[in-house]
Amino acid sequence: MPVIKQGTAKHVEGGADDPLGPYTATRISDTGGLTQFGALIEELPPGSSSSFAHWHSAEDEMVLVLSGTVTLIENGVETALHPGDAACWPAGQAVAHRLHNRSDGPVRYLAIGTRARADQVTYPDLDRVLHRDRDADTVSYTTRDGAPADSPF
Repeated sequence: MPVIKQGTAKHVEGGADDPLGPYTATRISDTGGLTQFGALIEELPPGSSSSFAHWHSAEDEMVLVLSGTVTLIENGVETALHPGDAACWPAGQAVAHRLHNRSDGPVRYLAIGTRARADQVTYPDLDRVLHRDRDADTVSYTTRDGAPADSPF
């Protein structure tokens, strides 16, 4: 059983040129060799977002706010989340969601999600659907009506 001491997990940083803004992510599950779910601690500085609004066909997701205040946007409805608040999105429910840091300080949260063998991630504001097949290690995109498309990223 791997023990992951603070500061030893895989660490990823996104730069200011990222369209969602800078961020840092500590990938706990990847460091521990887990394959059935992902778990990470992400930090968003003021003005950054977690992702584009999206929902998963086959993967559950949840976040638990550890510090700071972040705005949850679900299908256009905004809710402030504070330390100790959590949000959950069951697979297959068309609730497009993202987090945006509108506060003056950083926000940290734990994000956990299942890793389905095959999943479709719908990005309604971008007219894109990501098709992931983990067995074949492939990713492709279509428009929402199924036409082949380029990555919006």
